[in-house]
Amino acid sequence: MKFILTTHNVTLTKSIEDHILSRLEKLEHLDRYCTSARVALEHDHLKRPDRQFTCAMRLAVPGPDLYAVDRKSDLYAAIDLVTKKIEQQLRKRHNKYKARKHVLGSLGKESRNAAEE
Repeated sequence: MKFILTTHNVTLTKSIEDHILSRLEKLEHLDRYCTSARVALEHDHLKRPDRQFTCAMRLAVPGPDLYAVDRKSDLYAAIDLVTKKIEQQLRKRHNKYKARKHVLGSLGKESRNAAEE
């Protein structure tokens, strides 16, 4: 998976990058068709103290891209919450796909039963 990390008023350290990469590995495990991830980290000292750090993540998957943003007082907490939001979107997308295939299979079964009678 291609990974792009941008920062604005945030000093990028190895631990921040490692934390983001470990979270992206978890997301990649959920959907192996992810092609790229774009993460933007921002620190705005003019905002309220509980919303100073912003983390935005865009995950490129087949179909519409998944996007989530969160603002917290701690950068690591913002990264974790954004990852959780993207994970929920991936799970919802997967469940919709599974349900569609299941409904199509049950429709075929009903039409076969009607044809036999």
